[in-house]
Amino acid sequence: MSRTPTATYRLQLHKDFGFDDAAGIADYLKSLGISHVYSSPYLQAAPDSKHGYDVVDHHKVNEELGGSEAHDRFSKRLAELQLGQVLDIVPNHMAISGRRNRYWWDVLENGPASRYASYFDIEWQPSEERLRNKLVVPILGDHYGRALARGEIKIQRHGGEFSIKYFENELPVSPRSMPLLLSEAAQQSGSDYLAFFSDAFVDLPWPTTADYARLTQRHRDKEVTYRLLGRLFTEVPFIADAVDECIKAINRQPDRLDQILEAQNYRLAYWRVAEQDLGYRRFFDVNTLVGLRMEDSRVFADTHALILRWLREGVLDGIRVDHPDGLLDPRQYFERLRAEAPDVWILGEKILEPGEKLRRDWPIDGTTGYDYLNQAGGLFVDSRNEAAITKIYHEFTGESTNYPAIVRDRKHRVLRELLGSDVNRLSNTLQDICETHRNHRDYTRHELNRAIRELVACFPVYRTYVVPARDEIDQDDIRYVEEAVGAAKKNRPDIDSDLFDFIRDLLLLRVRGKTESDFVLRFQQFTGPAMAKGVEDTVFYSYNRLVSLNEVGGDPGRFGVSPDAFHKFCAETQREFPRTMVASSTHDTKRSEDVRARISLLSEIPERWGKALRLWSELNAPAKTDEMPDRNTEYLVYQTLIGTWPIDKGRLRGYMEKAAREAKQHTSWLSPNKPFEDALQMFIEKLYGNAAFLRALESFVKPLVAPARVNSLAMALLKLTAPGIPDMYQGTEIWDLSLVDPDNRRPVDYDHRRKLLAELPRLTVQKVMRRSDEGLPKLWTVWHALAARRECPDSFDKSAKYRPIKAQGRKTAHVVAYARGESAIVVVPRLVIGLDNDWSDTRLSIPAGRWRNRLTGEIHDRSELKV
Repeated sequence: MSRTPTATYRLQLHKDFGFDDAAGIADYLKSLGISHVYSSPYLQAAPDSKHGYDVVDHHKVNEELGGSEAHDRFSKRLAELQLGQVLDIVPNHMAISGRRNRYWWDVLENGPASRYASYFDIEWQPSEERLRNKLVVPILGDHYGRALARGEIKIQRHGGEFSIKYFENELPVSPRSMPLLLSEAAQQSGSDYLAFFSDAFVDLPWPTTADYARLTQRHRDKEVTYRLLGRLFTEVPFIADAVDECIKAINRQPDRLDQILEAQNYRLAYWRVAEQDLGYRRFFDVNTLVGLRMEDSRVFADTHALILRWLREGVLDGIRVDHPDGLLDPRQYFERLRAEAPDVWILGEKILEPGEKLRRDWPIDGTTGYDYLNQAGGLFVDSRNEAAITKIYHEFTGESTNYPAIVRDRKHRVLRELLGSDVNRLSNTLQDICETHRNHRDYTRHELNRAIRELVACFPVYRTYVVPARDEIDQDDIRYVEEAVGAAKKNRPDIDSDLFDFIRDLLLLRVRGKTESDFVLRFQQFTGPAMAKGVEDTVFYSYNRLVSLNEVGGDPGRFGVSPDAFHKFCAETQREFPRTMVASSTHDTKRSEDVRARISLLSEIPERWGKALRLWSELNAPAKTDEMPDRNTEYLVYQTLIGTWPIDKGRLRGYMEKAAREAKQHTSWLSPNKPFEDALQMFIEKLYGNAAFLRALESFVKPLVAPARVNSLAMALLKLTAPGIPDMYQGTEIWDLSLVDPDNRRPVDYDHRRKLLAELPRLTVQKVMRRSDEGLPKLWTVWHALAARRECPDSFDKSAKYRPIKAQGRKTAHVVAYARGESAIVVVPRLVIGLDNDWSDTRLSIPAGRWRNRLTGEIHDRSELKV
């Protein structure tokens, strides 16, 4: 029987912090009050993986983390301490990594005849004849012909195996192309054996055969032929030498090498080709992460065998499913998982847009907590000052503040620049459909392409979940499709509205057919990447009004969350998904909770912020190069400094390079703008050398530190007591001023944290507060809150009630309070800048009884509690 966590602690495992390192801090986590270690993916990943999401082998434990033996030691240590384990798993995709991914290698070698061709989301029969039964492999740094002419592509032999090498990339040679390598060597060496092997490869069934018996024969004959060929090379060295000489000659002759490359089951291509032509589904726009067909039960069983074994054996108590929206049918996937693990804690990394609800028919326990993160974070943004902050941002930067229009524009940009091949694939399918409907057959591919782009750009959520095979449509899905179509028509009156209506009817199953169903399913898989790349990875780096709002699943256009809205959210969570995860920092957040807590204070002091902004801009004007960086980037620099000060120069430079490229306004990952990036780096360099600016920055940030820490403590206490299972991201149990990855993946000083934790039982609250700079108040709060969860489990379990408590008095708007069950009351302040310390007339009505302040030890035995 699996144990449901009461509190998880996320660890990012990598080669410099593996299983033995994690085992070494397990006792510290136990003392902190954690019930389960929550690990990043640790199946075998690509070499030097920093995150584990690039899995290459689902049947192995990552060797760089210590392999299976170290994993056993880690699991044993957790069991000794009665700590459970939750694992992050990646069903949506695998990494393309040479021979390491044996499935993908087999597909490249054998094409559609591969035993694993059905494992991957590949389009073997595209509309273009030249790409049929061929995979585009976009790994070249230049055009194919140029790379070939420069001798960068080569054939090589190791024993009886042949491969194609392009720098660090290695690809297999198709068996049926082997005669092009062997026949000449057979003639030159006079070897009948070699001629026999050449003919044997010719006689293999074609890689396009669909007959299962022929496929089985092909695989058997191929393997035997290669083994015997390897033995021949070993036993008769002069034959091996003849083959090697032939290979050398081919590598020197581009025409002959091209002939062999054209005979492969793949087509080597310039990496930019993937922007428009690619025959497989990727994870977002990452060419090296290929989509898996998890809807195939064989694929599910094969890729989950080890994970399911760990679940059966009790090694794991829970799993977090990465990116379920990439799957063809997420509900089907979760049902299979639940059938295999009925008692396990299952979370889906479902990104919910504001107002969107997690599907009740998914048999999972909840999300990974981004929905909670944005609700709780919004409490500390003063919505009364939205207009003032908006005015400051617009006047300083000149940027638009029409958030919905910005989202649409940026989604169009990524559809055009990053995801064009996916749009083209959908357009081709839609054209095939239109050809069979006379009212729509005259639409050109260009018109269809434009309509799909607009509809995707207008889509209000990550995706819908219509399943043609189940004839299943949720009312929410109908609403989202209708909303997108309505917006698309309004934005693009130049596109025939009948076309939008036809696509709507397809998506809502009003027009049926096999190709029609395929279009619906593919469209749904695609809207998520467009949202993620267009909003999370573009808008959130360029719409900088108040960047503490720019978090995954958030809406920066919504300025703050009221206590009533927060209470409503928590009550719904307790009622519908009481075992969901609640989080405040993750490996994917743009900023840590403590950085957001400080930046959110700007919403309380717009006049001071505007004045400081103008002063800093004047002081740093000489630091610009040809007016670069632009004012929007400069605005982000200043907010980042406020949130992270005293950040060192190197960290800020690294972050701003990433932020500027993600924003895609003046530079990008695809097309780095060196003059702009050099100017940005020089600007930062000069900021740190500008004594007047640094004094001004210090004087601005210093009075924000204390109220920011109040915000941080309030957010920590809310997370640890709200409905759901709280998660601590590594190191955030004390103050942590980290930015987006890789900044938030820096080593954590656990020796320091262990030492601080050991001191806590001997310290009074006064002593804790005097050592605030060390992070003790946050550690103190976390430690006590987790202890309270253990001591009063009935107040925090799935059956516990959640009751908002309304404060009375002058500072009612600055209090968030609620009761959990019958024995826990939580009270935190909000919007504290400018408040005096007189809370005497602000009170809470609480149930009669004897209540103890967990943090101070004070006893309250009245039904009215002074705040």
